[in-house]
Amino acid sequence: MKDSHDGTSYSKMVEVYEELDSTTKRLEKTSILAKFFNEIGNEDSELLPVVTLLSLGRVFPTWSEEELGIGSKLLMKAIALVVGVKPEEVEDKQRDAGDIGRAAQELFSKKKQATLFSRKLTIKKVRSNLMKMATVSGNRAQSKKLEILRELLSSASPTEAKYITRTVIEELRVGVGEGTIRDALSQAFGVDKAIVERAHMLTNDLGLVAEVSKEEGVEGLQKLSLNPGKPVKPMLAQLSPGIETSITEMGWAFCETKYDGIRVQIHRLGDEVNVFTRRLENISNAVPEIVEYIKKDLPHKNFIVEGEIIVTRDGKPISFQYILQRVRRKYDIERMRNEVPLKLYLFDVLYYGEPLLDAPFEKRREVLESIVNITPDKIELSEQVKVTSESVQEAQDLFNNSIKGGHEGIMIKDPTAPYIPGIRGKKMLKFKAEPETLDLVVVGGTYGKGKRAHFIGSYLLAAQDEDNEFKTLAHAATGLDDKTLQELSELSEPLITSKVGRQVQIAPQIILEIAYSEIVKSPEYESGYSLRFPVVKRIRNDLSLDDIDTVDRINSMFKE
Repeated sequence: MKDSHDGTSYSKMVEVYEELDSTTKRLEKTSILAKFFNEIGNEDSELLPVVTLLSLGRVFPTWSEEELGIGSKLLMKAIALVVGVKPEEVEDKQRDAGDIGRAAQELFSKKKQATLFSRKLTIKKVRSNLMKMATVSGNRAQSKKLEILRELLSSASPTEAKYITRTVIEELRVGVGEGTIRDALSQAFGVDKAIVERAHMLTNDLGLVAEVSKEEGVEGLQKLSLNPGKPVKPMLAQLSPGIETSITEMGWAFCETKYDGIRVQIHRLGDEVNVFTRRLENISNAVPEIVEYIKKDLPHKNFIVEGEIIVTRDGKPISFQYILQRVRRKYDIERMRNEVPLKLYLFDVLYYGEPLLDAPFEKRREVLESIVNITPDKIELSEQVKVTSESVQEAQDLFNNSIKGGHEGIMIKDPTAPYIPGIRGKKMLKFKAEPETLDLVVVGGTYGKGKRAHFIGSYLLAAQDEDNEFKTLAHAATGLDDKTLQELSELSEPLITSKVGRQVQIAPQIILEIAYSEIVKSPEYESGYSLRFPVVKRIRNDLSLDDIDTVDRINSMFKE
């Protein structure tokens, strides 16, 4: 299916989306994508990186600073203009249909007037228009974006409109995650899964991995490496069953203070320093003093270091919410800099002149200590002790002192362990004063009664399974004071996709940290589990959907 002017028809991409949506079986999804990637690779290999990202519902890699900047209101207005209805009708249809894509499909199928001079959409045309929207800025930016989107939708069939609108808001809803894409690339181009996974781990760019898999195979993938300027997913920690148990199992360990702040990955490439969150968002402009500390107190050499930004007052850390105020700030940075001063604790190095991921943690720590010029109250190394099974009390003392100092607890790290991006394993453990919490996404809610009738008072929460589908786990209402309740309601309102009586469905974007007393088996929820006495601890604006807890992890915690 090719348009003589511009390559592969977008309808081909849409057929793949529909096939993916028609099955819940991961192996079938993998086969569908493998066949598609193979076809595209043979017909138009330049398109391969594009369709790889589009298969995830993305236009740009997760770490890219580029964004479409299209809100739900503007998207509804574009649909309304094309189909000839009022935006309010689009909003009503979205609530009835359950998501904007299905609403667009239904409205487009009833569109009576054909658009003059419309032409068959190609994948290149769809991507080109979406990328144009990301480059628009300045006066009349929203009007220009609206026109670009309207032009694209004017040539779309009902099913094409369904997936264009979903891609715009990055909610494809076909049950495909990065793992499925990696497996499909492996199958399509005959490359070992482990090699594809490592290439993705080092580059965090599935489009690039797809292109190299097709053009250069195993040899090319093995040449891909970690590079400053392009962030990778952070290595994750499991919960420690106990300080002594964990240290005994490791033989000996490094124990460090666990800080309650924003985890950051800091890259230097030439003269440029960039600070990325664990969501891989670039927050350099919001934290200019951190950039200054790095430029002043670390060598003028390419590197990637990792640490935690905290806010201190009178020598003690203060609320996590103050840090969020800073990293989300776009204006009055200098004023906020004085009101909410930041401090950086560094604890790992991933690159210094060369990749260090495969080096043991003990070696990486030595490198880090050799390159950081410590400046109290600005930049320091994480407090650390070396502990054996005979000196466990030193770890316990560090834990007690960390809690006394207002921190979360301690990390217990295997000194022989490499750095494995995006993986949660037993080589890095956390031990906190408070019971373990879960990071879950809001997928629904129920409006309150009485004085809280205008607020969503109870939130339906979900974890993700191996296919990146959201599986419900609990309803949480406790822990919501009036201020948090109002903030959550304001965040939720634009994301409501359907409303029946007091109950609503909410597009999965808001992540909450949830405390609980126990995980129990339950047929009431899709995950097969439920939480006893769930309490909302805080809104996790620093996390992405990729960071929420999984059903597999909950299953593991239940067994433990």
